[in-house]
Amino acid sequence: MKKRITVLSLLLSIVTFSQDMRIPVDTTVVTTNSITIKGKKVSYQAQTGTQPVFDKNGNTKATLFYTYYKRTDVGNTEKRPLIMSFNGGPGSASVWMHVAYTGPKVLKIDDEGNPIQPYGIKDNPYSVLDVADIVFINPVNTGYSRPVVKKGEKVDKKYFFGVNADAAYLADWLNTFVTRNNRWKSPKYIIGESYGGTRVMQLAYELQSKQWMYLNGVIMVSPADYKVIRTGGSEDFAVNFPYFTAAAWYHKQLPTQLQQKDLLDILPEAEDFAINKLLPALAKGGFIGETEKNIVAEKMAYYSGIKKEVILQHNLEVPNSYFWKELLRRSKGKTIGRLDSRYLGLDRKETGTRPDYSPELVSWLHSFTPAINYYTQNVLQFKTDVKYNMFGPVHPWDFSNNNSRENLRKAMAENPYLHLLVQSGYFDGATTYSAAKYTMGKIDPSGKLKNRMSFKGYRSGHMMYLRKVDLEKANDDLRKFILKSSKNIGAAKY
Repeated sequence: MKKRITVLSLLLSIVTFSQDMRIPVDTTVVTTNSITIKGKKVSYQAQTGTQPVFDKNGNTKATLFYTYYKRTDVGNTEKRPLIMSFNGGPGSASVWMHVAYTGPKVLKIDDEGNPIQPYGIKDNPYSVLDVADIVFINPVNTGYSRPVVKKGEKVDKKYFFGVNADAAYLADWLNTFVTRNNRWKSPKYIIGESYGGTRVMQLAYELQSKQWMYLNGVIMVSPADYKVIRTGGSEDFAVNFPYFTAAAWYHKQLPTQLQQKDLLDILPEAEDFAINKLLPALAKGGFIGETEKNIVAEKMAYYSGIKKEVILQHNLEVPNSYFWKELLRRSKGKTIGRLDSRYLGLDRKETGTRPDYSPELVSWLHSFTPAINYYTQNVLQFKTDVKYNMFGPVHPWDFSNNNSRENLRKAMAENPYLHLLVQSGYFDGATTYSAAKYTMGKIDPSGKLKNRMSFKGYRSGHMMYLRKVDLEKANDDLRKFILKSSKNIGAAKY
């Protein structure tokens, strides 16, 4: 393999690190490589480094660590799409989709996503780098990204850590990135996973209204919608319920007449029950009649694999966290994963209302942390002693004035080119597939934009791409979305 390495600000980097281990504010390392995608060789350049966040007066507020992959064996790149990629948290590095989904390298894991040794990376034969260039961005305090403050000063947390603040400074940063890399003429996409779903909904309108940067697509991967999630309201319990059916089906805990059917044959039944029966019942609260309450509880037990008695003890409001503890309590004495319920955990006690830990998350950190540290330093050649933050300190996070749903609607209404793709795993119990569908309907209550929205589901969890079958399928779905929405379809008008 041939590599070309260019290091800018090398002297600055060495001096800075030797003094106080700070990350350089503005530096670049370039390597070249190639990969075979869909049976064809793709040559590319990987540009990794840091780029400043400037305030309105041109002062440096922070520096963001990024990795930019650009295909080099094509001619005119003006029409070539650019994907701007974020993860979530808030406070999570852009590591997950970088080295497990869309990038040219993926983890060395088994076909279901479990860690194997020796740790490391391998080529990703399904990457969308064949059809689009990709930049992975780490928000402040994630990855190697850090605020820039003088000694004795405190970090301006309000500038970075909130739904609106986050989108505002990231939009400014993207404007600089697109300008520096001459990508203004390219079709543009933003993709966000988990909290990244909220981030890209807000960011779409922030880019359009403040930076005058118009997108072709927004991609939400396992999106977290904080208008529903963790509210404890009737909507929260009802829209998440079909996930119970999916997880119970996977672990073979449903009644025989359901268990013998395919997953995609039973989920529409569960969705219909959740919206048309469970939601109205929950809305009645304590005024629901005993007959109706028992009928609904019976159906909940039928579609969830947990006992009617337990459901009634919860007044029909069974939290996801209790379900993770309860589903296999009696049959296997194990818990199931929060972000991916295919994973099993072992608690100190079988009693209790929620698991001791998230087995899927510790499994992922087991695989990802060695891989990203090795890859960054040894392949991308970005050398530093600064800690790579898989999760960084960003709290308290300001969720006030969260109008991200409505802002995405306005962006789509104002931009006839803008399309939405949502991708979810059926076994994700944190940001459920059914809640993602619900969010899509709430983004556009008029229904006039639904022909520009699409949903794709996968038989895995939050990071559906960790399962090899879904890594290929999800990338193919993303590839088709990009190719279709980046075509020249004429004037942008209604």
